[in-house]
Amino acid sequence: MTATAIPRTPERNDRYKWVALSNTTMGVLIATIDGSIVIISLPAIFRGIGLDPLAPANIGYLLWMILGYTLVTAVLVVALGRLGDMFGRVRMYNLGFAIFAAASLALSLDPLKGGSGALWLIGFRVVQAVGGSMLTANSAAILTDAFPARQRGMALGINQITALMGMFLGLLVGGLLATIDWRAVFWVSVPVGVLGTFWSYRSLRETGTRRPGRIDWVGNLTFTGGAACLLAAITYGIQPYGGHATGWTNPWVLAGLATGVALLTTFCVAETRIAEPMFQLRLFKIRAFAAGNLAALLIAIARGGMQFMLIIWLQGIWLPLHGYSFERTPLWAGIFMLPLTVGFLLGGPISGYLSDRFGARLFATSGLTLVAASFIGLMLLPVDFPYPAFAALLLVSGLGQGMFSAPNTSAIMGSVPPEQRGVASGMRSTFQNSGTALSIGLFFSLMIVGLAGSLPHALQTGLTAQQVPAATAHQVAGLPPVSTLFATFLGNNPISHLLGPSGVLPTLPAANAQTLTGDRFFPELVSGPFHHGLVTVFSAAALLALIGALASALRGPSAKSGQVEDPRQHPDRADSERAARLGR
Repeated sequence: MTATAIPRTPERNDRYKWVALSNTTMGVLIATIDGSIVIISLPAIFRGIGLDPLAPANIGYLLWMILGYTLVTAVLVVALGRLGDMFGRVRMYNLGFAIFAAASLALSLDPLKGGSGALWLIGFRVVQAVGGSMLTANSAAILTDAFPARQRGMALGINQITALMGMFLGLLVGGLLATIDWRAVFWVSVPVGVLGTFWSYRSLRETGTRRPGRIDWVGNLTFTGGAACLLAAITYGIQPYGGHATGWTNPWVLAGLATGVALLTTFCVAETRIAEPMFQLRLFKIRAFAAGNLAALLIAIARGGMQFMLIIWLQGIWLPLHGYSFERTPLWAGIFMLPLTVGFLLGGPISGYLSDRFGARLFATSGLTLVAASFIGLMLLPVDFPYPAFAALLLVSGLGQGMFSAPNTSAIMGSVPPEQRGVASGMRSTFQNSGTALSIGLFFSLMIVGLAGSLPHALQTGLTAQQVPAATAHQVAGLPPVSTLFATFLGNNPISHLLGPSGVLPTLPAANAQTLTGDRFFPELVSGPFHHGLVTVFSAAALLALIGALASALRGPSAKSGQVEDPRQHPDRADSERAARLGR
């Protein structure tokens, strides 16, 4: 019992598809901008609510402000995509815009201070993420319904690249608005959310197939609980525990990992026995769907790690070495990373358009190969790099990610039966968002382990050379590297933060105190240890990108649009047809 929309004339359909593209592109842009906008603006936000995020008791607030939005979107998009298939993709999308706008308004009106103010922000960031999940889970399905196959890659390319671009534009927008007022970081989403809500309710309509059914409560609860436990445990794994630099031996982290794996295992078993499952595991029998999602997961992990490592590299070392104060580095880090966004804008729409004619595999695989090459190039740069070389590598990385993302999204969405596009879009977004959340735990842990071996000695030697008492220098050198990383990440002078509690700075000779709190002491001190960690991180990212390229190459042949394919010659289409029969 599949319900379809009333047929429209070709002229109205042609006009409607561009309305759908512009509206959904605005939706995913603001949703992804808000996913990263707080990263750069966190120092201003915490100053505004009167909270020190680097105090040991407040690290949890810091982590949930950074990761809460990403965790929610990773967990909910599949369920919301499935609800879109059942109750209407446009209906769920419209509701998402309204929730997003209301949560953005509540965030900007935070009346509380201290820990209560942080909890207000974290809580409404979660609500905002629910609205953002509704937007991202259903936007690709709405476009797949609205556009013919010959233009689908172009449309999804614009939409997908806009989403990726939003991740990096959020850094720049957050840095700019934080210099005005910390509330402006949230104000900016209110008018966009209100406009998008009214526009989507008035202009969008259901054009695809709808598949009424029952909600899979077992699948929803086990997946949501399992993914939340797993991702939260990985997040807390980067905090020190029991004298270790990281928290992977923490019983709560281990319990969270075990519980998450157990719940997700139960979920996978249950989904094979439920008549109308939330997660269509049968779709993984389609080679293009399975390979495309595996590649998307791997590159999301690599991309998320690159984002955070570049911020730390620029804010903690390169910009201070070039005369920028620590307080100004968050804004300028976003500006100096603009070549990455330019690469997205150049590579995404063009490759999406060409993939409609020549197939997805060539462009997606070549794009990931370029991304791997850019990681190797970044690994070979000196810590104090020449900016033109750095910018060129960011541009290549952006081009490669754009070349991959648009054709890959089109291939994934085009490979599934029409009535399952909503859940397929949610599954695709889940892999992408989960990769971003996983990347933080993975790459921060790699960097912390890399720093733990050499940073303590470098700190103790450098501090004692500036007449810091040996006992204090030894104590500071023994602090977990995560504190230094977070201080750098937030645009704070790490040395001032590390020595502040000891009260030693005012007792030192003025010249030594000035050197310690200057812009060059810390960057020059940690350049060696940081480069060692950077090589480890970018080596892992390059390996992930190459494995993703291999998965992309194995997705099977893709026909040019407009050709009639023989299922026996094109296994992707044959798999899709089998999935369609199974879905019915």
